[in-house]
Amino acid sequence: MPDFTIEHGGLEIAGYLSEPDDEEPTAGLIVIQEWWGLTDDIKEIADRYSAAGYLAFAPDLYHGQAATEPDEARKLAMAMERDIAAQEIDTAIAWMKEEQGLAKVGCVGYCMGGGLTLATAIRPTSNVDAVHVYYGGGMPSAEQIATITVPVLGSYGGEDAGIPVDQVDMLRATLEEQGVPNDIKVYPGAEHSFFNDTRPAYHEAAAMDSWMKSVEWFEEYLAS
Repeated sequence: MPDFTIEHGGLEIAGYLSEPDDEEPTAGLIVIQEWWGLTDDIKEIADRYSAAGYLAFAPDLYHGQAATEPDEARKLAMAMERDIAAQEIDTAIAWMKEEQGLAKVGCVGYCMGGGLTLATAIRPTSNVDAVHVYYGGGMPSAEQIATITVPVLGSYGGEDAGIPVDQVDMLRATLEEQGVPNDIKVYPGAEHSFFNDTRPAYHEAAAMDSWMKSVEWFEEYLAS
Protein backbone atom coordinates (compact mmCIF):
# COMPACT_ATOMS: atom_id res chain seq x y z
CA MET A 1 0.00 0.00 0.00
CA PRO A 2 1.13 3.57 -0.58
CA ASP A 3 2.94 5.04 2.39
CA PHE A 4 2.45 8.77 1.92
CA THR A 5 -0.48 10.96 1.02
CA ILE A 6 -0.17 14.45 -0.41
CA GLU A 7 -2.92 16.85 0.59
CA HIS A 8 -3.02 19.92 -1.61
CA GLY A 9 -5.64 22.01 -3.37
CA GLY A 10 -8.45 19.96 -1.90
CA LEU A 11 -7.05 16.69 -3.27
CA GLU A 12 -5.48 13.69 -1.57
CA ILE A 13 -2.92 11.76 -3.61
CA ALA A 14 -1.50 8.53 -2.24
CA GLY A 15 1.94 7.37 -3.30
CA TYR A 16 5.52 6.77 -2.28
CA LEU A 17 7.72 9.62 -1.05
CA SER A 18 11.51 9.31 -0.90
CA GLU A 19 13.61 12.05 0.68
CA PRO A 20 17.38 12.68 0.67
CA ASP A 21 18.92 11.39 3.90
CA ASP A 22 21.09 14.19 5.20
CA GLU A 23 20.48 17.20 3.03
CA GLU A 24 17.80 19.51 1.75
CA PRO A 25 16.55 18.41 -1.67
CA THR A 26 17.94 20.35 -4.61
CA ALA A 27 14.70 19.94 -6.58
CA GLY A 28 11.69 17.67 -6.89
CA LEU A 29 10.92 14.71 -9.14
CA ILE A 30 7.64 12.99 -9.93
CA VAL A 31 8.28 9.32 -10.79
CA ILE A 32 5.46 7.82 -12.86
CA GLN A 33 4.74 4.11 -12.84
CA GLU A 34 4.70 1.55 -15.62
CA TRP A 35 1.38 -0.09 -16.47
CA TRP A 36 2.04 -2.63 -13.70
CA GLY A 37 1.27 -0.02 -11.03
CA LEU A 38 3.21 1.40 -8.10
CA THR A 39 5.58 -1.56 -7.75
CA ASP A 40 8.70 -2.05 -5.66
CA ASP A 41 10.70 -1.35 -8.80
CA ILE A 42 9.22 2.14 -9.13
CA LYS A 43 9.78 2.78 -5.43
CA GLU A 44 13.42 1.77 -5.84
CA ILE A 45 13.78 4.23 -8.70
CA ALA A 46 12.37 6.98 -6.48
CA ASP A 47 14.96 6.01 -3.87
CA ARG A 48 17.74 6.28 -6.45
CA TYR A 49 16.68 9.80 -7.32
CA SER A 50 16.43 10.80 -3.67
CA ALA A 51 19.96 9.46 -3.16
CA ALA A 52 20.97 11.85 -5.95
CA GLY A 53 19.51 14.75 -3.95
CA TYR A 54 15.90 15.00 -5.09
CA LEU A 55 12.61 14.86 -3.24
CA ALA A 56 10.98 12.05 -5.23
CA PHE A 57 7.28 11.21 -5.21
CA ALA A 58 5.69 8.33 -7.11
CA PRO A 59 1.90 8.81 -7.21
CA ASP A 60 -0.24 5.69 -7.06
CA LEU A 61 -2.26 6.25 -10.21
CA TYR A 62 -4.12 2.93 -9.79
CA HIS A 63 -5.23 3.85 -6.26
CA GLY A 64 -4.03 0.74 -4.47
CA GLN A 65 -4.14 -1.78 -7.31
CA ALA A 66 -1.22 -3.41 -9.11
CA ALA A 67 -0.72 -6.17 -11.67
CA THR A 68 1.68 -9.05 -12.24
CA GLU A 69 0.32 -10.31 -15.57
CA PRO A 70 0.09 -8.33 -18.84
CA ASP A 71 -3.66 -8.86 -19.29
CA GLU A 72 -4.29 -7.56 -15.79
CA ALA A 73 -1.98 -4.60 -16.35
CA ARG A 74 -3.71 -3.78 -19.63
CA LYS A 75 -7.08 -3.71 -17.91
CA LEU A 76 -5.80 -1.41 -15.17
CA ALA A 77 -4.20 0.92 -17.70
CA MET A 78 -7.38 1.10 -19.76
CA ALA A 79 -9.50 1.71 -16.67
CA MET A 80 -7.29 4.55 -15.47
CA GLU A 81 -8.91 7.92 -16.11
CA ARG A 82 -6.18 9.97 -17.72
CA ASP A 83 -7.76 13.30 -16.84
CA ILE A 84 -7.66 12.33 -13.18
CA ALA A 85 -4.07 11.05 -13.51
CA ALA A 86 -3.07 14.37 -15.08
CA GLN A 87 -4.72 16.27 -12.25
CA GLU A 88 -2.89 14.15 -9.69
CA ILE A 89 0.47 14.67 -11.38
CA ASP A 90 -0.07 18.42 -11.64
CA THR A 91 -1.13 18.59 -8.00
CA ALA A 92 1.96 16.68 -6.88
CA ILE A 93 4.14 19.17 -8.75
CA ALA A 94 2.27 22.09 -7.19
CA TRP A 95 2.64 20.53 -3.72
CA MET A 96 6.40 20.30 -4.16
CA LYS A 97 6.67 23.90 -5.29
CA GLU A 98 4.13 25.57 -3.05
CA GLU A 99 4.38 23.53 0.16
CA GLN A 100 7.91 22.12 0.01
CA GLY A 101 9.45 25.31 -1.34
CA LEU A 102 11.20 23.70 -4.30
CA ALA A 103 11.91 26.07 -7.16
CA LYS A 104 11.98 23.36 -9.84
CA VAL A 105 10.29 20.00 -10.30
CA GLY A 106 10.88 17.43 -13.02
CA CYS A 107 9.05 14.32 -14.14
CA VAL A 108 10.29 10.89 -15.23
CA GLY A 109 8.11 8.01 -16.33
CA TYR A 110 8.34 4.52 -17.78
CA CYS A 111 6.16 2.72 -20.35
CA MET A 112 2.64 4.04 -19.65
CA GLY A 113 4.30 6.53 -17.32
CA GLY A 114 6.55 7.64 -20.15
CA GLY A 115 3.51 8.60 -22.16
CA LEU A 116 2.07 10.41 -19.16
CA THR A 117 5.38 12.20 -18.69
CA LEU A 118 5.39 13.49 -22.26
CA ALA A 119 1.77 14.57 -21.79
CA THR A 120 2.88 16.44 -18.66
CA ALA A 121 5.46 18.33 -20.75
CA ILE A 122 2.71 19.23 -23.25
CA ARG A 123 0.19 20.28 -20.60
CA PRO A 124 0.73 23.95 -19.61
CA THR A 125 -1.11 23.46 -16.30
CA SER A 126 1.58 21.05 -15.06
CA ASN A 127 4.26 23.71 -14.47
CA VAL A 128 6.88 20.99 -14.87
CA ASP A 129 10.44 22.19 -15.54
CA ALA A 130 12.10 19.23 -17.31
CA VAL A 131 11.19 15.65 -18.20
CA HIS A 132 12.70 12.26 -19.00
CA VAL A 133 10.50 10.00 -21.12
CA TYR A 134 11.29 6.28 -21.05
CA TYR A 135 9.73 4.45 -24.02
CA GLY A 136 6.39 6.20 -23.70
CA GLY A 137 3.84 4.73 -26.07
CA GLY A 138 0.95 6.51 -27.73
CA MET A 139 3.14 9.18 -29.30
CA PRO A 140 1.35 12.54 -29.45
CA SER A 141 0.96 14.35 -32.76
CA ALA A 142 3.65 16.70 -34.04
CA GLU A 143 1.23 19.58 -33.44
CA GLN A 144 0.96 18.64 -29.76
CA ILE A 145 4.68 18.11 -29.36
CA ALA A 146 5.34 21.49 -30.96
CA THR A 147 3.72 23.16 -27.92
CA ILE A 148 6.38 21.82 -25.53
CA THR A 149 8.71 24.45 -24.06
CA VAL A 150 10.55 22.46 -21.34
CA PRO A 151 13.67 20.31 -21.86
CA VAL A 152 12.95 16.72 -22.92
CA LEU A 153 15.23 13.73 -22.45
CA GLY A 154 13.99 10.59 -24.19
CA SER A 155 15.21 6.99 -23.94
CA TYR A 156 13.83 4.40 -26.37
CA GLY A 157 14.67 0.85 -27.40
CA GLY A 158 15.66 0.14 -30.96
CA GLU A 159 13.89 -3.24 -30.72
CA ASP A 160 10.70 -1.87 -29.14
CA ALA A 161 7.97 -3.37 -31.32
CA GLY A 162 5.36 -1.00 -29.92
CA ILE A 163 7.12 2.28 -30.65
CA PRO A 164 8.34 2.66 -34.25
CA VAL A 165 11.65 4.45 -34.61
CA ASP A 166 10.08 6.90 -37.07
CA GLN A 167 7.84 8.15 -34.26
CA VAL A 168 10.88 8.73 -32.08
CA ASP A 169 12.56 10.53 -34.97
CA MET A 170 9.47 12.72 -35.33
CA LEU A 171 9.63 13.61 -31.64
CA ARG A 172 13.27 14.61 -31.94
CA ALA A 173 12.77 16.56 -35.17
CA THR A 174 9.76 18.46 -33.83
CA LEU A 175 11.56 19.48 -30.65
CA GLU A 176 14.57 20.56 -32.72
CA GLU A 177 12.35 22.66 -34.99
CA GLN A 178 10.90 24.43 -31.95
CA GLY A 179 14.30 25.05 -30.41
CA VAL A 180 13.46 22.98 -27.31
CA PRO A 181 16.48 21.48 -25.50
CA ASN A 182 16.32 17.74 -26.06
CA ASP A 183 18.31 14.54 -26.12
CA ILE A 184 16.31 11.73 -27.71
CA LYS A 185 18.27 8.47 -27.87
CA VAL A 186 17.41 5.10 -29.37
CA TYR A 187 19.39 2.22 -27.85
CA PRO A 188 20.25 -0.48 -30.41
CA GLY A 189 19.31 -3.97 -29.26
CA ALA A 190 17.13 -2.72 -26.39
CA GLU A 191 13.48 -3.69 -26.16
CA HIS A 192 10.53 -2.04 -24.45
CA SER A 193 10.95 -1.79 -20.65
CA PHE A 194 14.73 -2.11 -20.92
CA PHE A 195 15.23 -0.16 -17.67
CA ASN A 196 13.21 -2.57 -15.51
CA ASP A 197 15.66 -5.08 -14.03
CA THR A 198 12.79 -7.31 -12.86
CA ARG A 199 11.71 -8.04 -16.44
CA PRO A 200 13.23 -10.22 -19.19
CA ALA A 201 13.68 -7.17 -21.44
CA TYR A 202 16.19 -5.58 -19.05
CA HIS A 203 19.20 -4.27 -21.00
CA GLU A 204 22.03 -3.45 -18.62
CA ALA A 205 24.06 -1.21 -20.92
CA ALA A 206 21.05 0.85 -22.01
CA ALA A 207 19.74 1.07 -18.44
CA MET A 208 23.07 2.26 -17.07
CA ASP A 209 23.66 4.79 -19.83
CA SER A 210 20.14 6.21 -19.60
CA TRP A 211 20.45 6.50 -15.82
CA MET A 212 23.66 8.52 -16.08
CA LYS A 213 22.09 10.73 -18.73
CA SER A 214 19.05 11.22 -16.50
CA VAL A 215 21.14 12.31 -13.53
CA GLU A 216 23.09 14.75 -15.70
CA TRP A 217 19.91 16.04 -17.38
CA PHE A 218 18.10 16.85 -14.18
CA GLU A 219 21.24 18.29 -12.63
CA GLU A 220 21.49 20.69 -15.56
CA TYR A 221 17.84 21.72 -15.77
CA LEU A 222 16.58 21.33 -12.20
CA ALA A 223 19.46 21.67 -9.79
CA SER A 224 21.37 24.50 -11.45
